Amino acid sequence: MRSILITGCSSGIGYAAAHTLKARGWRVFASCRKAEDCTRLQAEGFDAPRIDYADEATIHAGLAEVLEATGGTLDAVFNNGAFAIPGAVEDMPTDALRAIFEANFFGWHTLTRALIPVMRAQGHGRIVQCSSVLGLIAMRWRGAYNATKFALEGLTDTLRMEMADTDIHIVLIEPGPITSEFRNNSILQFERWIDWKSSVRASQYDAELRPRLYDSVKKTKLELGPDAVVAKLVHAIENPRPRARYYVTLPTYFSGLMRRLLPTRALDRVMRG
Repeated sequence: MRSILITGCSSGIGYAAAHTLKARGWRVFASCRKAEDCTRLQAEGFDAPRIDYADEATIHAGLAEVLEATGGTLDAVFNNGAFAIPGAVEDMPTDALRAIFEANFFGWHTLTRALIPVMRAQGHGRIVQCSSVLGLIAMRWRGAYNATKFALEGLTDTLRMEMADTDIHIVLIEPGPITSEFRNNSILQFERWIDWKSSVRASQYDAELRPRLYDSVKKTKLELGPDAVVAKLVHAIENPRPRARYYVTLPTYFSGLMRRLLPTRALDRVMRG
């Protein structure tokens, strides 16, 4: 039975991926950051080790649990769990950046590095990174998240080239707007880190960012469900020749095209709105 470790499975993309791949015959290790979510997924029939990217001890313990269950092998990993801290760059505390990089970037690297020797020993593997359209282009108010995804893109591109002499395939999936709890989770981070009322941009926060966070409950016309990402994940881990990149949603395709064709200042004007 093929095996995969998926992180961030409490909801959204990770949860949908876990169910789809289990139905396709994979042994799915559906990890979550919180113990209560792991317990819930165990009740649904999953192996559910606890992995919190911001807690390195849980990464190593969770992976050890997976490898013990499989006899020391793992066919694929889907690095997926991440969060955003909305806010202007000038209002972003450095500790906020440290926190988001720990969860969105350093933890992914720790898990990936720990798995590469396993995949080398077995002679194959798939490492799939859930990046974002915001790893291709930047948007206002999203500086912290943009930074983690741009960093992930660069590190993953390098790893893909370095692993070209192995049978370990490195893949990026780049979703645009996907229905999930992402916005609700972002609100908690915004309230924790951003003192918007004291900002010189307080009026902009009140007119632009806060309505998007608190009032935008309807899906946009271009928003897709998590299954759109899962379909690309299936191809990435089951196709003999996976692509290096998979775009998901029209905004990602459009953004990729703009990045190639437009001068920087023109792209800035488009993205400023």
